[in-house]
Amino acid sequence: MSGKWEVGLPTTHYPLPTDMRHFDREIEHLKELLLRMGAMVEDSINESIRALLERDSEIAERVIAADDAIDQMELEIDQHTIELIAKMQPAAIDLRFVAAAMKITPELERIADLAVDVCERSIELNREPQLKPLIDIPRLARMSQDMVRQALDAFVRRDPGLARTVIARDDEVDRITEQSFRELLTYMLEDSRNISRAIRLTFIGKYFERIADSATNICEMVVYLAEGKVIKHGNES
Repeated sequence: MSGKWEVGLPTTHYPLPTDMRHFDREIEHLKELLLRMGAMVEDSINESIRALLERDSEIAERVIAADDAIDQMELEIDQHTIELIAKMQPAAIDLRFVAAAMKITPELERIADLAVDVCERSIELNREPQLKPLIDIPRLARMSQDMVRQALDAFVRRDPGLARTVIARDDEVDRITEQSFRELLTYMLEDSRNISRAIRLTFIGKYFERIADSATNICEMVVYLAEGKVIKHGNES
């Protein structure tokens, strides 16, 4: 085989067609938009945790106000993906990337909305004395935040192994959420004056659990992107 390449065949590297180079640039631009949105969402999660733990309503208000920019980013990415499909007719692997982007973007937007929900409940809690020192909820918050960060890393690296590691962590998040709820329930049963604060903390725990669920959904799309496998609902087809 090697001899055939030694008989003077030209070795010139011809440039890619202009439309193909343009498509590659558009894919890179889409990736940049997703990463920019991901960074904004990570910041919202981080600040929502700060607002909760530091009982800082000003931080919470900033997170709420920043949500409009994330919503606009989602619309921009949606428009970009639709145009890519309509104009470029991408090949299989690129089509999977575009399809993954269309699924990942609403998950990121949902995470940002949940961070806003955390901030709204935090503002309400700040109007009353603290019910109890927070132990499980900060653990839950940091785990969820870390899962989102790793999910985005898995997406950037197209790393199905990392994606599956994140998916496996969701059971631990569920366990801590249930543990937190049981503890807060005891506060509600002990004194009816605790009910409103305990319910708000229960909601916050649930919001972080849902953030982890969205990170899991992103990782399922990463596996699809990297391997072409649909693993949603435990399916490994």
